[in-house]
Amino acid sequence: MKVKRIVANIHSHDIELAKSFYQDVLGLELMMNHGWIATYGSKDEMNIQISFASEGGAGTVTPDLSIEVDDIDEVYKRMTDAGFKIEYGPVNEPWGVRRFYVRDPYNKLVNILAHNKN
Repeated sequence: MKVKRIVANIHSHDIELAKSFYQDVLGLELMMNHGWIATYGSKDEMNIQISFASEGGAGTVTPDLSIEVDDIDEVYKRMTDAGFKIEYGPVNEPWGVRRFYVRDPYNKLVNILAHNKN
């Protein structure tokens, strides 16, 4: 048996709010929309991971989601230009990532990160 995919499901009464954050700013594709559920993603192969945490690291609260990107500074600019609330960072963490926390349209705390290039 092999796990093929893990999907985060965020309950919402207004699924259209996701478009501005997840599609317009982060650039994810709308993969499916049945009216009651909209799924954003990428056709690129990604790693399957699920994390369990007592905190978010560096004394921060545990984020609801973590999203790894290739250009953290570009995503930070796009988030602030779009008016999304940054709650932490951007900061270079001692464990080798640069990251920031931002609230999505559903008030979920999202950890946006990129691994530092060595």
